[in-house]
Amino acid sequence: MMISRLRFTSLLVACLALAFPLSQGRALEGPQPEIVMIPARAAGADWRVQTQVFKPEGPGPFPTLIFSHGRAGKPEERKALENPVLRGHVAYWMRRGFAVVAPIRPGYGVTGGVDLEASTIGISQQGVCTGTPAFEQAIGNAADVVSEVVSWARRQPWVNNKKIVLAGQSVGGMTSVAAGARGLPGVIAYINFAGGHGGNPDRRPGNSCFPEALASLYGKYGRTTEVPNLWLYASNDKYWGPDMPQVWHDAFAKAGGKGRLIKTGPVPDDDGHKLLAKGGRLWSAHVTPFMESLGFREISAQR
Repeated sequence: MMISRLRFTSLLVACLALAFPLSQGRALEGPQPEIVMIPARAAGADWRVQTQVFKPEGPGPFPTLIFSHGRAGKPEERKALENPVLRGHVAYWMRRGFAVVAPIRPGYGVTGGVDLEASTIGISQQGVCTGTPAFEQAIGNAADVVSEVVSWARRQPWVNNKKIVLAGQSVGGMTSVAAGARGLPGVIAYINFAGGHGGNPDRRPGNSCFPEALASLYGKYGRTTEVPNLWLYASNDKYWGPDMPQVWHDAFAKAGGKGRLIKTGPVPDDDGHKLLAKGGRLWSAHVTPFMESLGFREISAQR
């Protein structure tokens, strides 16, 4: 689809101001995707994963971002997911010459099927955490899908199969950490936006359930991570609070993981968990130099 870079530039600021609901039922302005169905295997089953693909002008091959969406707590919200990535975020990457591939994982949207990413915990009305967390299984299932999408992308003639970057929001952010620890061919870096699992800002604001289990899991990922990575969390994140992301990253680093954690300032007048959607200036101030360190600049800046 031929869409001018001028149009992407004009849309970037407006689109980054949008909220980041998991489900966006209406058509969005901005870059429009091609819809493809990618075969994937996860949790012992075969899936056809509906995926949005955005390509810059020209034949490529393009460096490619694979974006992993977050998770809603309610089944009806997961079922309603239509647009797994913000158009403004797509525009940011396309300005750097990237294609963007955004799968809708099993349990969500048109892909449908059973929920493979449940934490198996409960939170009482009084905010008491119950059950035994299944974070490793949940994130592993999501990372299995991302791994399949990476394999599919590398076979496409328009993808530079040696320059793939992973990124994701919330559960999708942690999924990117997990997939990034697998040493997938072609993956050169990842970005984790507010990654985690087990949070509930209504019943346990700033205090997620069983965060020590996530610390252990992040440590496991740190042992096998070799690619550059960037973790971004806002100080007023109502899912994790201001301190736990540091604990998680410390566990990752202690196990051998090399990367950088950035704790940004608060997202103004909102939940910092919406950093990606409502904190464009906060995250881009760090993502842009990170990508430049990998050799990627805005197309206009290269001329």
